[in-house]
Order: sequence, then C-alpha cells, then structure tokens
Amino acid sequence: MPGRVSVRQSQRASAVSRKSSTQTLKSRASSTRNSAQAVEIPDEGASTTLRQHICGIFGDAQRGTATQRKLAVILRKIQEECCYEVKEYSLDDGEAEFGEDNFNEEIARCLIRVLPVKKSEPVGDRTVRFLGLFLKYASDKDNAIAAPADDDATQSFPETPSSRLVCHILKTLLPLLTAKDKTVRFRATQITAHIVNTLDSIDDELFTIVRHGLLKRLRDKEAAVRVQAVLGLGRLADDGDEEDEDSDDEEERGGILQKLLDVLQNDPSAEVRRSLLLNLPFAPSTLPFLLERARDCDPGTRRALYARLLPALGDFRHLSLTHREKLLRWGLRDRDENVRKATARLFRERWIEDCAASREAPEEGGDAPAPEPGQVAKPSYEALLELLERVDVVNSGAETGIALEAMREFWEGRPDYVDMIHFDDDFWDTLAPESVFVARTFNDYCRKGADTEPRLAGIIEDRMPEVTRLGFILQKNIVFLIEDVQKVALLSAAGDDGEEDVANAEEDTVAQEFCLEQLLHIALTQDFTDEIGRRKMFGVMREALALAELPEECTRLVVEVLRATCGKTPAGEREFCEVVLEAVAEVHDTIMGEDGEKSVDDSFHSATSHITDNLITPTKNGKKGRKRDDDDEEEDEQEADEDKAVKEIMVNMKCLHIAQCMLQNVECQLENNSHLVTMLNNLVVPAVRSQEAPIRERGLLCLGLCCLLSKNLAEENLTLFLHCFNKGSDALQIISLQIITDILTSHPTLLPTIVNQPNPLLKALQKMFSKSLKSPTNSVQTNGAVSLSKLLLSAPNSLDSAPDLLKQMLLTYFDPDTRGNASLRQALSYFLPVFCHSRRENAAMMATIAVGVVHVLHERQEEAGEEEEDMGNGMVGLTSVGAMVVDWTDGRKGVDPEKEWDGVDAHVLLAEEILDRVLTPGLTEEERKSLMSMLGKLHIPQSSSTAAVEAMKALLELVNEAIESKLSTEASTRNALNKLSTSLTKHITAVAPSTEVSGEVASGSGSGNEAVDADGDVTMTTVVDTPRPSKKQEQIIEEEEEEEEEEDEDDGAEGDTTAMTMTTEFAPDAEGTRIVRLDEEDEVDEEHDATVLGKSEKRRISDRSLLDSLLDSADDVA
Repeated sequence: MPGRVSVRQSQRASAVSRKSSTQTLKSRASSTRNSAQAVEIPDEGASTTLRQHICGIFGDAQRGTATQRKLAVILRKIQEECCYEVKEYSLDDGEAEFGEDNFNEEIARCLIRVLPVKKSEPVGDRTVRFLGLFLKYASDKDNAIAAPADDDATQSFPETPSSRLVCHILKTLLPLLTAKDKTVRFRATQITAHIVNTLDSIDDELFTIVRHGLLKRLRDKEAAVRVQAVLGLGRLADDGDEEDEDSDDEEERGGILQKLLDVLQNDPSAEVRRSLLLNLPFAPSTLPFLLERARDCDPGTRRALYARLLPALGDFRHLSLTHREKLLRWGLRDRDENVRKATARLFRERWIEDCAASREAPEEGGDAPAPEPGQVAKPSYEALLELLERVDVVNSGAETGIALEAMREFWEGRPDYVDMIHFDDDFWDTLAPESVFVARTFNDYCRKGADTEPRLAGIIEDRMPEVTRLGFILQKNIVFLIEDVQKVALLSAAGDDGEEDVANAEEDTVAQEFCLEQLLHIALTQDFTDEIGRRKMFGVMREALALAELPEECTRLVVEVLRATCGKTPAGEREFCEVVLEAVAEVHDTIMGEDGEKSVDDSFHSATSHITDNLITPTKNGKKGRKRDDDDEEEDEQEADEDKAVKEIMVNMKCLHIAQCMLQNVECQLENNSHLVTMLNNLVVPAVRSQEAPIRERGLLCLGLCCLLSKNLAEENLTLFLHCFNKGSDALQIISLQIITDILTSHPTLLPTIVNQPNPLLKALQKMFSKSLKSPTNSVQTNGAVSLSKLLLSAPNSLDSAPDLLKQMLLTYFDPDTRGNASLRQALSYFLPVFCHSRRENAAMMATIAVGVVHVLHERQEEAGEEEEDMGNGMVGLTSVGAMVVDWTDGRKGVDPEKEWDGVDAHVLLAEEILDRVLTPGLTEEERKSLMSMLGKLHIPQSSSTAAVEAMKALLELVNEAIESKLSTEASTRNALNKLSTSLTKHITAVAPSTEVSGEVASGSGSGNEAVDADGDVTMTTVVDTPRPSKKQEQIIEEEEEEEEEEDEDDGAEGDTTAMTMTTEFAPDAEGTRIVRLDEEDEVDEEHDATVLGKSEKRRISDRSLLDSLLDSADDVA
C-alpha cells in the first residue's frame, strides 16, 4: 500500500498551486472561489520514496520540454522496477517494496493535481505532453517484450503494465469529464484526448466508455472543452462508426464522423471548427465539408484551410474542376490579406509543383522520382500550360474570372518562370488558349512593374512583338475566328445527324474567340507612337469592326483598340466616331443586303412556280389547285416576314452594341460632334420607340450614355427614364435606375431648386428610389440600393429627401425579409459605414434618423411577437442595432478626425435625440433600455465652436432633466447619465471657464464668488467645475465592476450542454463600452449621487454668506 501524506502537506501543495496561477488580489479571490476542488483529496498518509521520485520527475517535466525524453526514460526504469524483476533503478527505501498498483496510483495522483490548473498555465500542457511521451515510450517497450517470437503469428495487443496503467488513468479521469468545474472538465478531456491520440490501442471495453464520454463533451458549454473532445474523437471517427450504428443511445447513434461533420458546420466557436478541420480524416465523404470551410466566417479557419490543409491534401488534380475554381476564387478574393497570400502561395508553389513533378524525366525502368520535401522543380513551360488547363482558363480567364488574379500572383512570386518564358515565332503561329493567356498575363505583369523595375521594360522589348507584327497576328486570328463562326452556322443549318461535329466546331470557335480576346488585350497596352504600326493596327481594327460575324466581346475590344489608335485629341475623337459609324452602316448593309438578294430570288422562284403549276394542273381541279397555291404563298410570305423581323432585330442589336461601345469611349460634348448627333437621330431614337423589348432596352441604354454627354438632352429625357422605371419590366427598371443615377452624378446642377419652389422632379425621384428599395425582385432592390448609395456618396445634396431615403435604406438593411438577398446586404454593409465615416455631415445625418429607426424596429418586433434574445426569423436585436449606429457615427473613425469642424458632433446630436425620445411618455421599457445602452457608449469630443458649445449646453440640460426624472432604477442607466453629465460639464468648463449659471445651481460641487451691488444686495456667481467622485466611491465602483466581470466569466459554468447554432448574422463593428451595475443599497446610491453629481438638493442662495452655504451643503452630504 502506498504511503499517505499529511493534511498539512496537502494543503501547502494546494496553496502553492493556487499561488502560481494568481497575480492580484482580485484574481486570488476569484481563484479561491472558482477552483474549489471538484474531488476532495483524502488523507494520503506519509510520503514514500516512490512518491518522492515520481513527484520529482513530474516536477522537472513541467519546467520545460527539453529534458522530458530523458525524464520519460527514468520514469520507465521506475516502472520496470515496480512491474518486473529488474533492478536497474534503486528506490532506496529500506525493505519496502512497491508493486505495479503503487506505481499506477502515484501516476494518477500526480495527474489529479494537474486537473485544477487553468488553461492559461503552460505547466499543465507540459505535464500532459510528458505523460503522452512516457506512455508512448513505455507501451513500445512493453510491446517489444511481449511480442511473440514467431513473426508470422497473428498480431494482437497483449495486456502489459503500460496498458493497465492507461486503463487506471482513464478510469480515474472519465468520471471527471462531467465535473462542475470547467477547468477540471477541460484538463480531464485534454488528458483523455491526448492519450487516445498517442497510443495505438486501448481496451475494447474502455474504448466504448471513452467514446461515450467524449461525445458528451461535444455539447459542452466551454469551447476549450469541445476543442479537446473533437481532438480525441477525430482519432476514433473511423473505428467507432460501425458500433455507433448499433447503439441504443440516440446521442451515439449516427456515427462519430457524422456528428463531427455537424460540429464542423454549426459550432459557434471558431477554435472548435479550426481544430476539427485540421484533424478530420481525408475521405471522399468528408472532403466537401472540409473545402466549404473556405467560406467560414473566421479568417483563421480560412487561413488554416489554405495554408495547412490543402497543401497536405496531395495532388490538386484529384479535385474536381468546380472545386479548383471555387477554391481559387474564394481564396484570392478573400477580405483577409493572410488568406489571399496563403492562396497565392498554394497556387504558385504547390499546384505548379504537382504539374512539374509529373513531367520530370523518369529513371530507366521506373517512374518519375518523387521530389523531396521543400524541393522546387525546375521551371517548366509545359507544366504551366497544364496548370492553366486544369483551372479551365477559357472560362476562368475572362475579365471577371479568377485566372487573371491567380497568374498575377504567380508572376510576382515565381521570378524563375519570368526568366524562363520566351515567345518565338512558332509560339505566335500556333496559339492555344493556355499559351496566349500566358503571353497576355506576362505582358500585363511586365508593363505594370516596368515603372518600378526597369529590367521588366527590357524584357518586354525583347520578348513581345512590336505593333506591326502584332497587327499581322491579329489579322490572321480574326480570319480564323470568322471561318469558325461560319463553319458552325453551316453545320447548324445543314440539320444532319452531326451533333458531335457541331459541338466540336462550337468548342473550337470558343477557343479561337478567347485567343483573339487575349491578343486584343495585349494590343490595348501597346504604344502607338510608331506611325507604321499605328496605321497597320488602325486598318485591321477598322476592317474587323465591319464584320457582322464578330462576337460582342471581341467587338468591344476592337472599338477600344481603335479608340487608342486614333489618339486622345479632339480630332482623333471625331475620326474615331466617323470610322465607327461607317462600320455600323456597313454591318447594316451586310446583313440586310443578303436578305434583299434572297428576297428577290425567292420572289422570282415563286412567280415561275405559280405559272408552271397552273399549266400542269387539270381544268377540273383548277379551283382546288389555285386555293392550295394561295395557301402556300401565304405561308411563304409569313415565313419571309418572320425571317425579316429576326434579321432586323439582329442588325439593330449589332449596330446598337457598336454604338454603345463607341459612346463608352468618347468624352466630348454631344452637340459639338455631328457624327454623334446623326447616330442619335437615326439609330438610338428609333430603337427607343421600338416594340421589341431587347432593342428598346439597348436603345434606352445608348440614350442614357448620350445624356451623359449632354446636359440639355439629359434634362429633356429624365421624365422618359422615370416613366420607363414606373411602367417597364424589371430589366428596364434596372437600366433606368442606373441611367438616372449616372445622370445626377455627372450633372449635379441638373435639378436647380428655387426658393420656396422645389423642383417637381425631386419628388418623383424620391418615389422611384423608395419603390426600388421595396421591390419584390432582388435584382431591382439591389440595384436601387447601389444606385442610391452612389448618389449619396458622390452628391448627397442633390436630393432634398436624403435623410428619408437613408432611413429607408437602414430599415431595409435590418429587415428580416431581405435575408435572402445577400447582394443587397453586402452592398449596404459596405455603404453605411463608408457613408458615415467619409463626411461628418453624413454622420450627423445618420445620428438624426437613428432613434427613429430603433423605434420602427421595436414596433416591428412587437408585431412579430419576438424577443431580442430569440430572433427566430432573422430580426436583429435592438442592442446590436444601437451598437452599430454608435460605431458608424463615431467621429474618431472618420476621415481626418483631428481636423477642426464648426458643426456639431454626431454623437452630441445622437445623445440629444436619444434623451428626447427617452423623456417622451409612453416609451416601453425594452426600447428605453436599448436607447440608454447607446447613451453609455457615446464619445463626446472637445470642441470650441459656438454651435458645438451651445449644443452641449442644451444636451446638459436634457441630461439634468433625465436625472431628476429618475428614468430608471437601474444603476447602469444612472451611470450612463452621470458619465455623460461629467463629460459635458468638463468640456463646457474648458471652453468657457467663467460661464455663469443664474438662478438654481446646476451642480452641487463647484466654487462660488459673491459680489455686492449698489443696493447692498448680495449676489452669487457660480463657476461650473468638473464634479469628481470621492476615493471611496471610486473604490466601490471598481469593486462592483470586478465582481460583475467575474460573474460574467463564471456565468453558466454549471451548465453542461450548449445549443449548436450558427453565428449571429449581424454583429456590431466595434464592441461598445459595458455599462456597470451597482449592487449597493439605497443609502450607498444616494451617497454616490450626492458626491458625484453634487446635487443633494437644489436651493436658492441669497441673504446668506458663501461660507454658510458651503457648510450647509457639506452637512447635507455627510
């Protein structure tokens, strides 16, 4: 039997343990209360040599990790002496002998001392690590001793001293997994999980108990306990799934892996999700759940996926094309910079190496040698092409695709590939989508960095073709594209069973179109100072623009290149417009000309056929024959009319698209360019009057672009755009919104307002924006919010109803009905803080409407029958709304906050609005609490402007009125008002130290001076000072704050379960100041109010000396 230590020794050890983890009197008191022993340690008798040796080893192990391996060897020798008949280590305890049970109990005794050690103490983690190191070492030694001599014998796990030690430890710890103390639960779960991950096997009966205990800890209220539970269950996921299906317990049925995946998706703690992400096994069933963490709300979890999980996943080519594209897009466009860097490193270092390693020259009779860890393969052009092919560069290489951003990061991080790439003549003669994309991104990278790195400018001159050579390359690829387009048209018109041929031809056409687009992007970066090259490029672009078969994206790029070749001068702009209009006319004649020739042939054929039929048809059937011929003629005419209508739509759409591209590339006044006036009258206006919806929409878009070039034209057609929004389809509404917003932004003085005569269009504009925000169509609602955001940011004074529209936007942002419109909420999430922080006037506007918004939201809450704590349908709590408003209107976060401003600060206006609302009768208690919580988070800045001082004086009167009316009995409300009163008094006194307060004294604490007038009457002048609490009250407040913090930390410690819910959809941008709550009795409250505010009572001071007044006031306070 082991010896027992004395009670004194046990208490002394416990005291030392508490002392090591405490720093202050506050934490010492908290530790005494919180770390009450979950299991009372009994009297263990006198100490023994075995106990001294084991305790000394554990004491040395917790000091550091450098000597833990050596200590594990020493502890193993002690174990062998106790368990085997080996005397390699002497305990020197006379005739006492210690057995295996003594050793196991002493180890468990040491581990029990680790359980109360808090998570923040590193000694606990070191001890757990040492335990795992020792158990692994001891188990390997025991297995080697117990291993059968025959290597062919069936492998089994024999019972050894180490396995019995593990059983003893786990049986000691498992009951403590449900302890009341959260620290004990954490350490018990940590040790259990560490043992499970360290050892190869444990007893079957014990396995079931361990699995059940860890599954229970998945629902623990403490996130740290859940982290350790998932670490242990990650190892048991595969082994326990089959047994879980047969379990009778609903908590265990369904499989460990399925429960872990549920935790991965729904656990509110980012640390739990991150730990599970890195410890789940790689399997086809778990891979989608792991990859979707790329959209996790926690940046650390997303960074762990890209920096740790994906590099360890293996060859990226095993992922599907959809997964590759999404991972790149989500990672490179992440808002967190570290996630973007990790994704770029993954693309240029891991994925390219997977492609390059497979192309290494294989050894004779073998496969390619596996690269060593950290080894970088030689740059390979073929590997780069394969990488682009694996990410589907034809689709991802578009302007909004992710391949452009990925290659930009690739060139910046791989200078070896920059030095390796060369483009010879064969390269330009045999272009493929991947190769031309390499050339385009390489050209963009070098030209962008040429200003800072002259070496790149030389690389461009040496490796990229000159303008003339590029013109010939473009001309050849344009011909190839037109041939492919015509081939697809012929195969489709043939109507044979060649669907596969048509599909192949369409695929070739898409690839050739992509190649031409990349070449045109290269042409846009060229310097056209070489006249010969400029003329060649000008001629190629002019001929290409007149081709009716040219796709729309290529047409847009051709127009931009043509604009660059014409120059930036007014003469070049006129030449550009003339060439484009000539191309429009040629396209029109090309399409309609073919139709005209075909119509003539068809007419001639019909006439001759009619004569022939009449000659052949017998007389008795003449009437029937003529009737049948008339029907055939009507059908032919109907088909001809339909074909003609389709061709008219095609030619108008093509011509309008060219005109739209031209209007997007000119800046001159419309009236000064006769070519634009001609185009407007002959092409745009008829398109707007068309009955065909596609033509009318594109014509309206071109008319809007024309209005941006002419203020008079915009003023004349503004009513037309309003009419299109009110009566048009969703597409017309979106176009009208965008046009009107751009017009008001480009022409801020378009709607002048005469005194007492507001512009009648302002009301119509307000109705339009208001209607768009209430639209049931998500696209219209989003475009309305975006358009109004642009208008308020660029020209906030263009609308007299800006506060009303801003209020409606704020209500739309918090409306639970907009949960399904993610684009709308994302746009408003960006706009609202930017709007308030960009200008102080905007923040003041937000402050004036915030209280009304809170009131409306509170009414909606009451109508929905919801409470703030349980927002089942997405309604945001009023406290969260108030915290966001306070953060948005904080002047310290605005642009240039140190700059002097003559206006009133937004928080002063917000405080005034809050107090006006709070002092209004009939206010509900919930709304009052929400508003008062906002009041305690406000920051009142120092200002010397007259308007600010007057506003602070008015606010101080409201504060005093609120204090006198005793709005609430809660200490938090009183503290908020006291804090605001103190701050206002301090600022007012600093600006005007001789401010006189006539009549009643505004504050009980202050300095007074008396004066005698000519009549002998005594008058008093009171100078307002900053009231200060006494040291006693400061100490009381501090102690109560500390007790409240401790209560917050310990709140719910006894709970054992937590609901698995998603994180809150809205969260304030900054944490607000917590309002403290005083728990003292009424006497202390009255003393506190009297001392801090100095307003024990108001009284008229006259006919008494100043000394008597001060003495009376002091007696009253005492």
